[in-house]
Amino acid sequence: MNFARIAISVVYIWFGALKLAGASPASPLVLALHQHTIPFIPFDIFFPLFAGFEVLIGLLILKKGYERVTIPLLLLHLFATALPLVFLPDLTWTAPFALTIEGQYIVKNVLIIALAIDMAAGLKPMKR
Repeated sequence: MNFARIAISVVYIWFGALKLAGASPASPLVLALHQHTIPFIPFDIFFPLFAGFEVLIGLLILKKGYERVTIPLLLLHLFATALPLVFLPDLTWTAPFALTIEGQYIVKNVLIIALAIDMAAGLKPMKR
């Protein structure tokens, strides 16, 4: 198992577990985005599902052979977590090209995207 796979897994399981435990510093950002995008889903239902989704991605990324399922889930999650850059600029930007700590937290996901693309590029074509 390569280090990139382990690193992604650690990040996803850790961040998801923090949310499940009610100890995530990202909770206010998730709440603000939730209120802006999907307020019709109760937050007390959405939040644990979102946290569980993160843990699931972290566990699946460790399992060789599940990349074709895991990578799209990972990219969907990363797309959703990038939305505050557009929908919540007051929380993510201080000036053009100047990110808040929350914005930096989001932009670091570019590394995870690069690792996921690298992982996908290493997959063998599917047999028909």
